[in-house]
Amino acid sequence: MEELAQHCIDLLASRGVSIDDIADCARYLQSDYHVDLKKEELVESVLSVISKREAQFAIVTGIEMDKVAEQHKMDDKVLEAALLRDEPLFGVDEVLAYGICNLYGSIAMTNFGFIDKNKYGIIAKLNEAGKSTGVCNTFLDDIVGAIAASAASRFAHRWIKK
Repeated sequence: MEELAQHCIDLLASRGVSIDDIADCARYLQSDYHVDLKKEELVESVLSVISKREAQFAIVTGIEMDKVAEQHKMDDKVLEAALLRDEPLFGVDEVLAYGICNLYGSIAMTNFGFIDKNKYGIIAKLNEAGKSTGVCNTFLDDIVGAIAASAASRFAHRWIKK
């Protein structure tokens, strides 16, 4: 695996997110269409999304923003406060996630909107921890949602070709 991709996997793991967690979210997004689909079948798609340079930079940027905010090291305290409370009108976290989804088309964008609204699996855990424990997951929950949405989209596109 390429060095930056492995770095992203390690960063995600350091924040409590595994590839299996993301694959489970992708399976959730495809479960209405493929009832017997196992999350293991989506691991390849998750890793493929993470292999994209645009996704890698979004992962690194978002996680770093969350970490700096939770360490109270931002110079701009207004921004820091917005990140720490996951300000609903902030929106930059979603915009960063859209960058990942844009690599996989409109299905990925639709999937992202759905999973962002419904907060399934690890995304729900990240969102709750970000609101109750002092950990900042403002960017991370959306990044994970975007990776899952993109992996589900990749799976759907490949399945249709069969």
